[in-house]
Amino acid sequence: MHKSDLDAMAFDDLWLLHEEVTRILSEKIRAEKLELEKRLAQLTPSNPVSQSGQSLGTERARRPYRKATPKYFNPMQPGETWSGRGKQPRWLTAALQSGHKLEEFAIEASDEGSEKPT
Repeated sequence: MHKSDLDAMAFDDLWLLHEEVTRILSEKIRAEKLELEKRLAQLTPSNPVSQSGQSLGTERARRPYRKATPKYFNPMQPGETWSGRGKQPRWLTAALQSGHKLEEFAIEASDEGSEKPT
């Protein structure tokens, strides 16, 4: 069909043509999707894939980690603590840059609450 043919068509005829093309395209897309899903199922029969794309039944349990106890505190706001894991908090970074030592912020460990690894 040429562009001049489309220009000569009435609005209602163009709209019907649009609806028919949309219907045919959605049927072809649906058929192509089914074909691709069948091919995917043939390629990975031992590892079924869910709709979200993640494997089913292959999740491993996380290793249990000990709770990180705070080792350092902010003297300006004692509620702010840091366990020594991960990135240093801003208050500690600023204090270290201004000349303080990390040991100044250490929390005194009591023998009753401390756990020793076995």
